[in-house]
Amino acid sequence: MLDALTLDQMRVLIAVNEAGSFSGGADRLGRAQSAVSYAIGNLESQLGVTLFDRSGYRPVLTPEGRMLLADARAILLKVDTLRARARGFGEGVELGLEVALDPQFPLDLAARAFKELQEAYPLVTLRLLSAPLGEAIRLLQERHCTLVISGIDIPDPRIEREAVALVPRAAVVSASHPLAKRVANGEAIASAELADHVQIVVEDPSTLTRGREYDVLSPGTWRVSDNATKHSLICAGIGWGNLPLWLIERDLEEGRLVRIPAAEFGPNGETVVRMWLMHRSDEQLGPAAKTLRKALLRG
Repeated sequence: MLDALTLDQMRVLIAVNEAGSFSGGADRLGRAQSAVSYAIGNLESQLGVTLFDRSGYRPVLTPEGRMLLADARAILLKVDTLRARARGFGEGVELGLEVALDPQFPLDLAARAFKELQEAYPLVTLRLLSAPLGEAIRLLQERHCTLVISGIDIPDPRIEREAVALVPRAAVVSASHPLAKRVANGEAIASAELADHVQIVVEDPSTLTRGREYDVLSPGTWRVSDNATKHSLICAGIGWGNLPLWLIERDLEEGRLVRIPAAEFGPNGETVVRMWLMHRSDEQLGPAAKTLRKALLRG
């Protein structure tokens, strides 16, 4: 008899529990109380258990009823998800998006945009890739991503670019590093002196910028794959490097890192990187991708 269970019976069970009475459940569902009572009685008969204790003024779920109510909620959630996903297919909504993000782009800005995407399309999944330098562009060129944000300017007629943010960066070093003592004494740091110390650099996993160096002054470089590792090595006093200010603001405030006032990088060792939001010009963005694009551009 379990095969005869219906989704409607489960909705009635939930409505009665939430309303606290059979009459309240009937009002919620716009049905006669007798129809609701019959549906619950029929459900109890099919399940072989008593769902509500009716001995008091109001019906109260039995222990078995509480457990089966949770199962009914889970089943209806799956069904509602299935229906919403099916509606999305009819509207051309993507199943999921793959987005590549330059690790220098502020994560709080990205997170706000992703939250907007989730609220608009809660069933669309997201695969987020960290892609430094030319890697994001490579992923877009090879159709591995729908949208990317990159700070590398590599013109490609197949790619539509929109300026999305300016990200300030600073040359920094650990407070325990020898360069920090020079900074504390108010001494100017020449680029030749920076070249005498290890520089921590994020390398490009793609071949798009092979042979090109960005703000690399030292022949003695340690190359890493991401900003988190770079940040940790700099904080450990191994070397110096450029990092986005949003990532190191607290380290600077609390004295773990100090700026290197090198003229090579502008006043107070600071540079600014323009970030570009990109997508392929030969592929139409779907509804979810358009929503995410607008949210990212708003910042």
